[in-house]
Amino acid sequence: MVVLQAIVAAGHDVAVVVSRADKRRGRQEAARPSPVKAAALDLGLPVSSRPEDAAEVGAELGVVVAFGRILKKDLLDRLPLVNAHFSLLPRWRGAAPVERAILAGDPVTGVCLMAIDEGLDTGPVYRCESLAIGEEETAPELRARMADQAATMIVGLLAAGPGTPTPQSGLATYADKIEPADLWLDWSLDAVQLHRVVRLGRAWTTWRGHRLLVLAGRVADPPAGGGPPGRLEGDVVATGRGGLRLLTVQPEGRGPVAVADWSRGARPRPGELLGS
Repeated sequence: MVVLQAIVAAGHDVAVVVSRADKRRGRQEAARPSPVKAAALDLGLPVSSRPEDAAEVGAELGVVVAFGRILKKDLLDRLPLVNAHFSLLPRWRGAAPVERAILAGDPVTGVCLMAIDEGLDTGPVYRCESLAIGEEETAPELRARMADQAATMIVGLLAAGPGTPTPQSGLATYADKIEPADLWLDWSLDAVQLHRVVRLGRAWTTWRGHRLLVLAGRVADPPAGGGPPGRLEGDVVATGRGGLRLLTVQPEGRGPVAVADWSRGARPRPGELLGS
């Protein structure tokens, strides 16, 4: 959405915007457009859910950002496509480059503009720019900064022309899709690693048999007196090394609350463990 708005603001013609079909989020809800489609309609742009339509409108170049679908060879043969990928390729090819960079503790990531080919983020690269990852930065915060950077880079590429891309070089790593198991807080792990999981969003543990989301936290000293991983003392959980201070949680079936408010209602017993 940010990239689309930047392209239009820079005065470039947009022949068609391709986004996913309208989707229902609940059984009773009417189908709603994606944020990209809604933004395109507000700008008075034509919208389609069929990637093939991009090759039928006389466009000279297609721009792809987080589309999430494999594009067919026929389209690639008919329309040059530039993809904004949120990593420093060839590191973190695939579906979840932002999240995997945070989980791995990478201090730096970046945005690459690449030509799309039939492989998984294997195309040659037009240009890349680096971004430092903040120690407390969440995946949504980092992704928003990267979207702004991608918008600036794409507008510059459209103004100057793509030029000739260069093949990727270096060790390739793959960013598999984040599954619920990746967001489970294994309290036997190091607090630093657990904090990285929390920074992804919707990290979870269990409390008295029910799921408890940990939406925000900080690395801290372990609870006084130690104890097994998962032991909660005040707002700090014992981990395999160090402690994780809980800031915001979300009990099953309820909204997000400050951990102090949750604790007053939950009334943890001495020695009671999260995740048990």
